[in-house]
Amino acid sequence: MYTEENTARLLPDVAVHAQPHLVGELDWVGMDGIEVPVRFDAGDGDVQRASARVGAFVNLRRPDKRGIHMSRLYLQVEQALSTQTLSTATLRDLLRGFLDSHKDLSDRACLSIRFEHLVRRPALRSANSGWRSYPVTIEASMIGEELLLEFGTEIVYSSTCPASAALSRQLIQDQFAKDFDAGKAVEHAAVLAWLGSEKGIVATPHAQRSVARLRVRPAEGAAFNLIDLIDVTEQALGTPVQTAVKREDEQAFALANGGNLMFCEDAARRIQKALDADKALSDFHIRVEHQESLHPHDAVAYASKGVEGGYAGKGCA
Repeated sequence: MYTEENTARLLPDVAVHAQPHLVGELDWVGMDGIEVPVRFDAGDGDVQRASARVGAFVNLRRPDKRGIHMSRLYLQVEQALSTQTLSTATLRDLLRGFLDSHKDLSDRACLSIRFEHLVRRPALRSANSGWRSYPVTIEASMIGEELLLEFGTEIVYSSTCPASAALSRQLIQDQFAKDFDAGKAVEHAAVLAWLGSEKGIVATPHAQRSVARLRVRPAEGAAFNLIDLIDVTEQALGTPVQTAVKREDEQAFALANGGNLMFCEDAARRIQKALDADKALSDFHIRVEHQESLHPHDAVAYASKGVEGGYAGKGCA
């Protein structure tokens, strides 16, 4: 007869028994896509709750053991992330708990957390504002007592092609030469009216929605400051996508695009320069993607801080 005292003893656990014909160490074993709420402060003191997907893993260094204790990982994730605000200390304690609960099996642990965070952004000119959703990824790993943290997000912006702008200006000059006789004086009012007509803008440069994907490693003691990272990057680019847009905001956006013509190489270097000056970051990886309107393939550039042993030279993934 089953009782509370003997149920656990009587339940079989086949995972502890090795299969003699299948032995070997495994790099990582665990679960991905765990659904759990997380509490996150983006740097403004407003702790938001979001729905996250979590991956929790440990290595299996015992070839004589068939599996790990997955339920232990799940319960620790659920308890820690649903009740505590995300921080370096929270992640360190959680990974240490993974290893403590697998002392006889594992000496490495890792964790990935993916969610969306809403940030209110002001309009360019009007008094309005709106919400932007920024994806957040946090990856943490522990080997012994060494903790490695990585924090990521994406910035969406507009990029206007400098080459296309130059070619468009040439066509506008050609049209001006056709419409105004070089041998006659040009009246200010006539030119002003011409500039405001469709003839005054016979060609327009192509622009496209673009994405900067950032992965950063916080410096020792630094917090996950999403809003600072967004602000620094968007200010460096000059043309982040907008939320609430009235006509005066759209005009200001057009002006910003005209004043920030950029190839993907320019965008990557702008962000690189801005992040390199941020002392809260020990390393960073940048991938900018200009989703071209001229052709079906994208223009892409990568950049990093260039520290030894960091992201530099790690490939183009």
